[in-house]
Amino acid sequence: QVQLVESGGGLVQAGGSLRLSCAASGETFKVYVMAWYRQPPGKQRELVAHMSSSGSTDYADSVKGRFAISRDNTKKIMYLQMNSLKPEDTAVYYCNTLGRSMKWGQGTQVTVSS
Repeated sequence: QVQLVESGGGLVQAGGSLRLSCAASGETFKVYVMAWYRQPPGKQRELVAHMSSSGSTDYADSVKGRFAISRDNTKKIMYLQMNSLKPEDTAVYYCNTLGRSMKWGQGTQVTVSS
């Protein structure tokens, strides 16, 4: 079973940057459309960005122009570069397939202070 491990979160001031990583085990990583999700405090988990194995990307309107998703299929790692962070970006960030077909990891906490 594929395992997902997110890392790179932390506490940052508004306007700052963070880069999240998602490490996946298993040989099938490269075939999936992979995605980043986030769950703000008290709210439902939401889709942030996704990227196909061929490199096409899409973003939630709230992060367009600020976040950038990338992946290295050889290393089975996906990244989320987050710039110009806002307090409303505060959430636990998770990675999974676009269809949420893998077991969720523990996530990584991102806290943006104003």
